[in-house]
Amino acid sequence: MGEEQTQTNTENTGAAKTDRAVGNKSDSERSVRGGYYIRQPSIGEGKGSWLRQQFGRSIAIFLAVAACILLYFALLRASQISSAAGTLIGVAKPVIYGLAIAYLLNPIVKLVDKRLLPFLEQKCPNFKKKKQLSRSVGIFLAILFLLAVVVALLNMMIPELYSSIRDMILNVPSQLNRFADGLSEMNRDDSTLGMLLENIMTEVTDFLQNWMRTDLMNSVNALMSSLTFGVINVLKEILNLLIGLIVSAYVLFSKEKFSRQCKKITYALFKPSSANMILHLTIKSNEIFGGFIIGKIIDSAIIGVLCFIGLSILGMPYTMLVSVIVGVTNVIPFFGPYIGAVPSALLILLSDPKMGIYFIIFILALQQFDGNVLGPKILGNSTGLSAFWVVSSILIAGGLFGVPGMILGVPAFAVIYYIVDMLIDHKLEKRKLPTETSVYDEYSYVEADGTFIHADTNILKEEGNKNHADPSAE
Repeated sequence: MGEEQTQTNTENTGAAKTDRAVGNKSDSERSVRGGYYIRQPSIGEGKGSWLRQQFGRSIAIFLAVAACILLYFALLRASQISSAAGTLIGVAKPVIYGLAIAYLLNPIVKLVDKRLLPFLEQKCPNFKKKKQLSRSVGIFLAILFLLAVVVALLNMMIPELYSSIRDMILNVPSQLNRFADGLSEMNRDDSTLGMLLENIMTEVTDFLQNWMRTDLMNSVNALMSSLTFGVINVLKEILNLLIGLIVSAYVLFSKEKFSRQCKKITYALFKPSSANMILHLTIKSNEIFGGFIIGKIIDSAIIGVLCFIGLSILGMPYTMLVSVIVGVTNVIPFFGPYIGAVPSALLILLSDPKMGIYFIIFILALQQFDGNVLGPKILGNSTGLSAFWVVSSILIAGGLFGVPGMILGVPAFAVIYYIVDMLIDHKLEKRKLPTETSVYDEYSYVEADGTFIHADTNILKEEGNKNHADPSAE
């Protein structure tokens, strides 16, 4: 009997070990498929002992004070730090360009791996370097696609841009002369408006003559001296781009290794809950930035092509030049279409006022199509921001960092918005309050004991109190 009991206990123990092994395996499989950090991790797990919490708070206070002191000295040496940062960025430009190109080409490489690798595993099961071959083919096709797009755009744009700029240089003086002749005809009248225009033209003419005699020659000399440096800078940027293209190939070939190294370092430096949160925010930031930037590039390219087709049908002047301006500036959210439309409209208005008005109507219709139909289809809700936050992020980031800030300010603010929203939801969950924004309307509130009163419950409660106070209402 004792032997049977022992055997039964042994079997139960083995079964328990097997169940735990199966459970661990399923957890492992889930982690391989997704990972705990893929979904949003919980915040504030594992508080530890009271002594450890007090020690952690002391360390946090010390670090905060040290950070304030460092910030104070950094502000005192802001010019030196800015100069050193600029030198470092200039040296690291090929690497920065390489990382940016690799980030843009990564979807193509992933697509080729997704299609080619299963084909190689099926057709060549004994071939050992299937992954290396698939990755090499993907990188080659991605770089070839990038070079083909650049060469095609240059072949299409450079002749058209050259002819448009040449026509502009030849026609703008005659257009200005016609404008001046029209003003002269208006000046023939002895009206107040004619006299005012005559005085304005006189002042403008005197100013131009003085400027041409004094400042123009100095400006031309300065321009000629800086032209050489400008050509050298352009050649340096082209060389940096070529080196960056080579760097991007190495990054794409070893991206899994770099990802694993970063994850290893993260888990080594931070405790598991913090590391999972960092990895989760990294993945979320990648989704927001990748979806916004790549989607915006595709959207702007389509808008540029549609603008070229529409202007060609309408017979507008400077078709390619205006289409390039509209397509490039459309990358900037919200303000980009207007930034590109204003100089383009002025350019067409100088050539033909009637065509300029047609262009304004056409560009407004095109931007409405982009904002209401094309943009939402391509971008979707990649940022999750309302129009107010989009405008605010563009203005703030553009004022601080210029054009790059206007382009990257929206996804960067979307990441900050997501972090703040996550922290607020965590605070509400700790107080057992709903996290949906829609329930916090004008009729809902929270009792002193922490109970949330919904709008419908509050209205029924008020109606009940009213009926109790006024029995005739029943």
